[in-house]
Amino acid sequence: MSPKPEITISTIDADRLDRLLASLPRSAFPGRAALEAELARANIVEPRDVPPTVVTMNSTVKFTAESSGEEFELTLVYPKDTDASGRTISILAPVGSALLGLSQGDTIEWPKPGGGVMKVRVEEVTYQPERAGELHR
Repeated sequence: MSPKPEITISTIDADRLDRLLASLPRSAFPGRAALEAELARANIVEPRDVPPTVVTMNSTVKFTAESSGEEFELTLVYPKDTDASGRTISILAPVGSALLGLSQGDTIEWPKPGGGVMKVRVEEVTYQPERAGELHR
């Protein structure tokens, strides 16, 4: 695996994700350890200090799955906010966990359930709550 890019997470997202993980059984989802490791290495800042090109919770992001070249535009959400529209992705999904905290232009390799890795590249953060002034969502 290549070195992981630096990630930035707001204090609000970090607190909510810690509570979410604490509420789930240890075996609730296969990527738990990877998400916990990402949270542990994150640069945690106040919401107003999050750079405008960082993927935060409830951000809408264009990204490419490098294995297929397919581009997606999805909103990163908490599990309770996923819907059938096909336009949201849960933080508990492998790609959702991989996107959190990345900046435009970053690429990360992320373990896939069942083995192997996926490579994801952030193309653009089209909406970010912090950039929009929604600091207490």
